[in-house]
Amino acid sequence: MAEITNVSYTNREPPMTIFTRRTILAALPSALALATVPARAARTYGPGVSDTEIKIGNTGPYSGPLSNASPIPLSMQAYFKMINAQGGVNGRKINWISYDDSYSPPKTVEMTRRLVEEDHVLFVAGPVGTPTNSAVWHYLNEKKVPQLFPATGATKWNDPKGHPWTMAFFISYQAEGRIYAAYILKNKPDAKIGVLYQNDDFGKDYLKGVVDGLGAKAATMIKAKASYESTDATVDSQIVALQSAGCDVLITVAIPKFGAQAVKKVAEIDWHPLHILNGIASSVGATLKPAGLANAKGIISDSSFKDPTDPEWRNDAGYKQWLSFMDKYYPNGDKTDNQTVYGYSMAETTVQVLKQCGDNLTRENVMKQAANLHLPLPMLLPGIVIDTSPTNFAPIHQAQMRRFNGERYVPFGPILSGVTA
Repeated sequence: MAEITNVSYTNREPPMTIFTRRTILAALPSALALATVPARAARTYGPGVSDTEIKIGNTGPYSGPLSNASPIPLSMQAYFKMINAQGGVNGRKINWISYDDSYSPPKTVEMTRRLVEEDHVLFVAGPVGTPTNSAVWHYLNEKKVPQLFPATGATKWNDPKGHPWTMAFFISYQAEGRIYAAYILKNKPDAKIGVLYQNDDFGKDYLKGVVDGLGAKAATMIKAKASYESTDATVDSQIVALQSAGCDVLITVAIPKFGAQAVKKVAEIDWHPLHILNGIASSVGATLKPAGLANAKGIISDSSFKDPTDPEWRNDAGYKQWLSFMDKYYPNGDKTDNQTVYGYSMAETTVQVLKQCGDNLTRENVMKQAANLHLPLPMLLPGIVIDTSPTNFAPIHQAQMRRFNGERYVPFGPILSGVTA
């Protein structure tokens, strides 16, 4: 008898294969080996995903009053270019689609709807600005589209129950405000405080943190408040008014353009308050250089990140990694601008989420993985890590105070928790 004989029947029944005892025994090892190989998990995809691609959307201020924050999305783009050159994430290349919204909320709405309804991105990452992100916050949550790591520290982004599709990135503005208040109470308890702030959710969030941090003393210590609109030409008149109110402490809550104007105007009118500049506006490259480095001497701020202008990090492995990235993938970027550090760090965190998703690239799993991070980043200060959970959508909640010496920031004091400051 042949080992295998195919017998075809004429009554249209399917062909039959007859196995001898010898062929069955010979086949057993192979069959057993196959039985030990686990079945590959099914690939599950949401919008914008294929076996070769993942679409990620973004809106950024490439023009308008916050255009000097464009290094954030540009450095994210450069980081994804690097990842793609290395083979992508789990074999898939990132298709980064970023639109200019000019820091205009109506335009952000238009561009975000385009990303979701026409480009069909899996999620948006790193969209820039508090008022602009606020304009699409509810929309993205209603559509169940992840709004990951917006480049804004608004406290409201940490709302896993009310807005489960949005996750913050930076330390919250209110937490920063409480840190500034604690510093003033300890070092200048008799302060006469003036506050310059942007008249929107961004500025008011910081202001609330300061007021809450001062507690019962806020009413007597805050002598004057002056707001500005993001469409204003300058903040010169506001600075003059705060000086005239007799303030000896100035807290500036501004985007870089107006932060630079404030620093410059303070010097022009020969005013010498203790000047605290919010973290978002504290970049050497984006704010202090345009204002004049000599004019910025003595300014106090805070940060969660390594300052690329600080020689302390010259031999640091994380700094060297960032510097190598900048040299190769973003050579035109300003290495004195912290915003390139922010974009790099947000992009790296985004890639980690994708890695954890594996082949389950749905919007639901993206949020699940984003809420399950414990990630040290190369450019975070030692002791600070990205840390999230299903009940904590604030990845960063610590910072360190620092003072500008005319050339660079010099950090001082311990790592502070904005939650308890």
